[in-house]
Amino acid sequence: MSDTPTSSAPLLVVCLCADWCGTCRDYRSIFEEAAQAFSYTGDTRFAWVDIEDESELVDPVEVENFPTLLVSDADGVRFFGTVLPHKDTLWRLLRSEREGRRGAPHPDAEVQALARRLWSRP
Repeated sequence: MSDTPTSSAPLLVVCLCADWCGTCRDYRSIFEEAAQAFSYTGDTRFAWVDIEDESELVDPVEVENFPTLLVSDADGVRFFGTVLPHKDTLWRLLRSEREGRRGAPHPDAEVQALARRLWSRP
């Protein structure tokens, strides 16, 4: 099984966490490993957002569980939710997105607005 993507459609992958969360601290190395593996073509952006340090960016979206991932393409948010903090879980999600197996855009307008704010960041 390969750890590399199969598509080149632009993708934004954001982990919404908090510095005080031990699970988030443990998950960060897994997330950074994925960022290296999946961003080699330059068409996938990864961002780690501390929801407390960047509350003005995240509000009014409520992040209740960690780690929470937001995955967005040009059509909007395709995944927004808590994931198990395991490498295989993240890899499966990212491969699914890269292969185009996407459902309908996320229905929450505030989550979509957050994604637009995140896309506009350098």
